[in-house]
Amino acid sequence: MGQGTNLAHVCQDSDGKWLEHPLDEHLYEVAKRAKANAQKFCSAEWAYLAGLWHDLGKYRPKFQQYIKSASGYDTEAHIEGMPGRVDHSTAGAIHAIEKLGLQGRILAYLIAGHHSGLPDWNSTESGQSSLFNRIENGKEKGYLEEVLRAVPPMAILNNITPSSLPPNGSLALWLRLLFSCLVDADFLDTEAFMDHEKYTLRSAYPSLATLKYVFDLYMNEKSAKAKTSKVNLIRAKVLNQCYAKAVLPSGLFSLTVPTGGGKTLSSMAFALTHAIHHGKHRVIYVIPYTSILEQTVEIFRNIFGAESVIEHHSNLNPDRENLRSRLASENWDAPVIVTTNVQFFESLFAAKTSRCRKLHNIVNSVVVLDEAQLMPPEFLTPILHVMQDLANGYKVSFVLSTATQPAFSPRPKFPGLKEVRELMDDPEQLYTGLKRVEAELPDDFTSQRTWESVAEELIQFESVLCIVNSRNDCRELHGLMPSETIHLSALMCGQHRSQAIAEIKRRLKTGLPTRVVSTQLVEAGVDMDFPVVYRALAGLDAVAQAAGRCNREGMKSSLGKVVVFVPPTPAPPGLLRKAQQSGAEVMRLSKGNPLSRECFEAYFQHYYASLNSLDVAGIISLLDLNNSAEARKAELNFRTAAKNFQLINEEGQTAVIVRFGESPGLINTLENSKNMHPRELRGIFQRLQRYTVNIREHECRKLLKNQEIEEMFPGIFIQKSDMLYDSRLGLIMNQGIVFDPTQSVV
Repeated sequence: MGQGTNLAHVCQDSDGKWLEHPLDEHLYEVAKRAKANAQKFCSAEWAYLAGLWHDLGKYRPKFQQYIKSASGYDTEAHIEGMPGRVDHSTAGAIHAIEKLGLQGRILAYLIAGHHSGLPDWNSTESGQSSLFNRIENGKEKGYLEEVLRAVPPMAILNNITPSSLPPNGSLALWLRLLFSCLVDADFLDTEAFMDHEKYTLRSAYPSLATLKYVFDLYMNEKSAKAKTSKVNLIRAKVLNQCYAKAVLPSGLFSLTVPTGGGKTLSSMAFALTHAIHHGKHRVIYVIPYTSILEQTVEIFRNIFGAESVIEHHSNLNPDRENLRSRLASENWDAPVIVTTNVQFFESLFAAKTSRCRKLHNIVNSVVVLDEAQLMPPEFLTPILHVMQDLANGYKVSFVLSTATQPAFSPRPKFPGLKEVRELMDDPEQLYTGLKRVEAELPDDFTSQRTWESVAEELIQFESVLCIVNSRNDCRELHGLMPSETIHLSALMCGQHRSQAIAEIKRRLKTGLPTRVVSTQLVEAGVDMDFPVVYRALAGLDAVAQAAGRCNREGMKSSLGKVVVFVPPTPAPPGLLRKAQQSGAEVMRLSKGNPLSRECFEAYFQHYYASLNSLDVAGIISLLDLNNSAEARKAELNFRTAAKNFQLINEEGQTAVIVRFGESPGLINTLENSKNMHPRELRGIFQRLQRYTVNIREHECRKLLKNQEIEEMFPGIFIQKSDMLYDSRLGLIMNQGIVFDPTQSVV
């Protein structure tokens, strides 16, 4: 390249030769890619302009001097926010506003944030990083004038004014999806230049049609081998109705099937068939907990093959972005994605580029929300708002799949979800046909029992599951049981829990006596089949999920037994206690079967009404999701909303890597990782996520003081004392420390 060539990026080839990525070429290519991404929701012109102007600031002589500096090319010079980096995004934002006025402000959010993340317009918290202040400071410093003096091509500076209107829904969602189109296009074009070999590996996935063919073969074989039973006949009926209803128009659906009715496979049958019928691009399966996710991923990978299913959830690697780690993050350009509630919904309200990058690939997809009743109630209003917008304006079909369908129908002071269609012809008939248990309720919901009396009853059964409301309760009751009783709680690391669950299933399958005391982590999606289940008083949905672990296959000659009892201590304050109180009230007033659909509707209405807010962080206002004054002026607080939209409040929580299974060897490798490549280090952290236990900060400080754990890396703590982790109970703490029971299912 000549001396006058403006550069976007540089890299070295295998021979050490420097390669140059011309800036003009990069701008046009990103614009083209962003346009293709946004075409799915009729916003191609907007995304094209954002791509064309996103790196205008790289024409600034300071940037060109920096990237071509005499000390050698800097391969990460284009990443802002690192020491010494040159601002190259503000100039394009200023240009957009000067060219397009208020319309340009929309593009300014995208352009200014394409590395640092979507900004607030002008909030107190954001200070100088707000879009307003960045624009004003950039004008004062003459960023755009520097660009114009470099004489970029006029075809880049003066392009068409967008004429298309946003789809139905909030301006904030549309803007965030445009942002996703831009940042993914930018990442991909950069990757194509910087690491072409990796780039060529993308999109090497089978089509949905191929996956459906494989799925249908699997289901036909499974059906042929299934034993003739009442439960299997009902599962076949559920499956057939899901196939039949897949031709319905895109939108919102509910799949209301009792526990054990085959929702996982039937919902996938609907999703694949519906996606192909309507030309949708992918199926996204969203699951509340990683414990359920791992089980579901195993099922899907067994059907489709390991390479065809993308698993995406949080891991342990330090939260520090660089070029390589960002390129390693998934953009969901695959036919089947399995992810968590946290990953899916927090991304829909995120500001960081790495979280937003995948969002445009949600457009025109089928999203299955497994165990939909577990959507976080304190954020329910903004979540349902965005779901409705995605369904109405972005061709997303949602399936609310659960045995305990939450009360999402619109009612006074609760917008809810409109026009949700049930996939089952007669859910009531399914509940009648799949009744496998009889629930025994307390005579007096105010009379507490002792753990000793509960233990005495449990011991009478060879095989029994007892589910309690907290880690402390689990430890206390387990301590009163025979020594062979299995303990399950989140004080055990993920790998430990998985092994314990596998052992429980093995014992049940072979008919061995099996007594288990567990927290609520076994209730959603963990397939167990006990003849008797005891459940400490809780929300009605939790009681129903517990009942789903009893006589699951319907093979008992009589109904299974589910006993609800009032524990000696109430559920922890907050959501769990309010759920417990609502459950007690509805069960107390119930006539007949307390696990009927009518009782679930009454329970959720009572529960939601008891909460102080269904938008505890004020997300509706911060993002003006109702398109009132702030949206009309494009004055939105993306960064503050993202900070506040945290489904798991990790403040005060610390993850400790414990010594169990293969973790001691991995910990030893970490201790000698001084010269390890970052990619290899990240891989070790990812493997160690299976060996972490969350504790509160004051517990962490005490363990540090006692030298029972050590801080190996900033914020990463490792078990040091061999006595800290028990092979049956998990993390052992001193008697005086009280655990946070609300974290028992995280």
